[in-house]
Amino acid sequence: MRIIIVEDELPAFNRIKKLILEIHPDTEILGHADSITSAVSLFNTYPDVELALLDIELADGQSFEIFNQVKVTCPIIFTTAYDEFALKAFKVNSIDYLLKPIDPNELKQALDKFKQLQNKKADIDLNQLLRAFQPAATSAYKQRFLVKLGQKLISIAAQDIAYFMAADKVVYLVAKDQRKFIVDHSIEELANLMNPTSFYHLNRQFLANLDSIESVSSYFNGKLKISLRPSVAEEVLVSREKASDFKLWLNT
Repeated sequence: MRIIIVEDELPAFNRIKKLILEIHPDTEILGHADSITSAVSLFNTYPDVELALLDIELADGQSFEIFNQVKVTCPIIFTTAYDEFALKAFKVNSIDYLLKPIDPNELKQALDKFKQLQNKKADIDLNQLLRAFQPAATSAYKQRFLVKLGQKLISIAAQDIAYFMAADKVVYLVAKDQRKFIVDHSIEELANLMNPTSFYHLNRQFLANLDSIESVSSYFNGKLKISLRPSVAEEVLVSREKASDFKLWLNT
């Protein structure tokens, strides 16, 4: 079995690779990609790959974008750490999913299934994937957050949020009036809960409201530097891989 693994966290990649080789020692891991760009290159290099494991959330976007840039005909196993994806996931045309941390028994079942199907070409319907893994309409996006203010609970509307910020293993909701509240979601989860026409997943630390992006300037190596309102002490950067998509989002 010839496999490609798309995973942007090196420890997760090493664990998946180790588990696969323990289950099927004869497996050939053709390559590893950690971004949409490198994954597209990998699929172009190995068009005859028999199976691909794709992490849904990559540093430069969701792995579904890969299918817009290269024809993928092999079976796919999607991997995700987030339950909301799993609840919406579907199994059709040899597409499957695994929740992280990946259970070795579930991985074995998925690999065994695809070993039986390795001669079958996958018919990937990108629109169907997007409908299954993303909210279908604006009303499905989160409209408000219930947060603690001292001993009280208050509701913060989405339009009053400047950005979400991850720091010291805690995620904060920063309101436009500069108030800051802890929320029980990761930045990656929030990126799928908020309306993408208003909020952009800048990087692993920040998800920002369009209204709170004060300025954008060029940075080293094709990156972009973002100034936010309210201001933050650390530099907020958009990677070179996401820069074009971000500028397109700003111009939509």
